[in-house]
Amino acid sequence: MAISEKLNEEKVFKDPVHRYVHVRDKVIWDLIGTREFQRLRRIKQLGTTFLTFHGAEHSRFNHSLGVYEIIRRIVDDVFKGRPEWNDEDRLLSLCAALLHDLGHGPFSHAFEKVFDLDHEEFTRSIILGNTEVNRVLSRVGRDFPKQVAEIIAKTSDKKQVISLISSQIDADRMDYLQRDAYFTGVSYGFFDMERILRVMRPREDQVVFKHSGMHAIEDYIMSRYQMYWQVYFHPVSRGAEVILTKILHRAKHLHEDGYAFRNEPLHFYSIFEGTMTLDDYLKLDESIILYYFQTWQEEDDPILSDLCRRFVNRNLFKFSEFDPAKEYRKLAELTGLFRKAGIDPDYYLVVDSSSDLPYDFYRPGEEEERLPIHLLMKNGDIRELSRESAIVDAISGKRRTDHKLYFPHDFLYDESSKKNVKKQIRSILEI
Repeated sequence: MAISEKLNEEKVFKDPVHRYVHVRDKVIWDLIGTREFQRLRRIKQLGTTFLTFHGAEHSRFNHSLGVYEIIRRIVDDVFKGRPEWNDEDRLLSLCAALLHDLGHGPFSHAFEKVFDLDHEEFTRSIILGNTEVNRVLSRVGRDFPKQVAEIIAKTSDKKQVISLISSQIDADRMDYLQRDAYFTGVSYGFFDMERILRVMRPREDQVVFKHSGMHAIEDYIMSRYQMYWQVYFHPVSRGAEVILTKILHRAKHLHEDGYAFRNEPLHFYSIFEGTMTLDDYLKLDESIILYYFQTWQEEDDPILSDLCRRFVNRNLFKFSEFDPAKEYRKLAELTGLFRKAGIDPDYYLVVDSSSDLPYDFYRPGEEEERLPIHLLMKNGDIRELSRESAIVDAISGKRRTDHKLYFPHDFLYDESSKKNVKKQIRSILEI
């Protein structure tokens, strides 16, 4: 049993979403103070979204505290004393909630995509490796770090604890929807979280919700849908991410070609060469990345310097609607014309796709198991949400996909060279 030493006096963090984050357990307080957790202050929660919504400067540190606070309310208030809940799992739930995003890198998903990394693997490595986090967790028990890592990786047999942190309605999503809505200034992400927590019940190997709270859950699902399409998949933010990924691709390509950088990317060498250690990874944060982007504006390579100037000064690509299935010939034609115009299509003509599934439930034979949201009926029966909610049933299983074609608008209106070719490109793009 994981026994937690208590602090002499409760610590609190003032929080714009939850009002206060309460810390009573010494292990939680010590984890927050570790080098690895403090690093999350220097990684934005929403990556490039700050270039669209100027208030979106909040960090993964903020979000991680928020997820912890939601779990704390559940295990200390909602579930406390219920026979279906095992209080031995309290500390495990709190630590997993706090550390669930520990392995995220700078600009998170874009960075992972370029270098073929997995933040979940880094989370596991930090928890189990030679780190301050591991040493704090090991004071609870020799196997405690492994237990926390298994909860986050969803490989533990403690399914009830996993569902609190990672499911279709979990503390992670409940925090980031509200937090991201607050800092972006939009209203889509708000829902009645207090009501959802009040109707939450532990049941065997899962968490269920009383039928009386169904409408609050419907609002949560619709909030998630709106946030994805109005904030997370905003075309300007996606366009900024396109440029960011192209900068990283270009820098890696130049290094492989033996290019002599004016400002050597010392922090990148190990990742470029596939020799990166955990310590190398932990030294990377967004301040380091932006430092290189600033200095690379003066590089001799015209593509790298141009892309960095665009990102740093927010001179982003324009975009048009695009259907790859129907317009593949158009893309091939544009690729050829870009080359004729002296504009490298590998960096300046980019198709970006966004896709989301607002809610689904597991059906045998599907590629990926989707744990459903279950309602607890008055008679004690368990019913899957979309069987009771007409709103959820209407959107259940319906994937929405959006494609954009990004290009440098200013290059296409620079008629100092290749005037006729650029005119032809503009005609095809209808700009």
